[in-house]
Amino acid sequence: MLKDLKLNNVFVIDIETVPQKESFDELSPHLQDLWEQKSRYQRKQEQTANEFYEKAGIWAEFGKIVCISIGIYHLERKQIHLRVCSFADSNEKTILKQFISLLSKQSKNLQLCAHNGKEFDFPYLCRRMLINGLPIPHQLQITGKKPWEINHLDTMELWKFGDYKNYTSLNLLAAIFDLPTPKNDIDGSKVKEVYYQDKDLARIAGYCENDLITTAQILLRFKGLPVIPPENITLVK
Repeated sequence: MLKDLKLNNVFVIDIETVPQKESFDELSPHLQDLWEQKSRYQRKQEQTANEFYEKAGIWAEFGKIVCISIGIYHLERKQIHLRVCSFADSNEKTILKQFISLLSKQSKNLQLCAHNGKEFDFPYLCRRMLINGLPIPHQLQITGKKPWEINHLDTMELWKFGDYKNYTSLNLLAAIFDLPTPKNDIDGSKVKEVYYQDKDLARIAGYCENDLITTAQILLRFKGLPVIPPENITLVK
């Protein structure tokens, strides 16, 4: 599987998102009404739009990106290494500009990889770039391209093997491949609290990096390669 994939042409990415406002009450009346409409079919029958606002970060129209982590494979002394860096900031436009600048220095044929990336990370990035008035990098553009021309890898999609009704979490894949759990500190449900109440972007970046490293390791397993030992993973600050 993936025997022809060149790891040095892959960026593994992961993003963390939060609601644009800390609470539903901070939204304008117009946006409150739009959120009620947007979330209507996702909420449980007894849930109000206010109560469901905890999940607003999942939607690009009501959320924002607070961290983007990137993993880059490289070969050193015949061993695969991974360099990991993160862009984390309360100013979303700053993060996106840094990410766009990084991609602009790479090949247009660079492949981006994320877990559930095709459903979440890739479209979310594109939507937030447009909202912030920023250009979408070539590597994220899919309009007018044939399916085989889109250089996006999704470890969740790869695991489906064509079974489109199947959802498998990153945590479950880590467990079945005997990898360390990426959820050793916080999970996605706690990111909003850590951002708005604790104001701890470093902790969010650490969580994002753990998910990214797990995704990078799973991609190696899909290629039939051994995972990267901790001493060969470098966090670039």
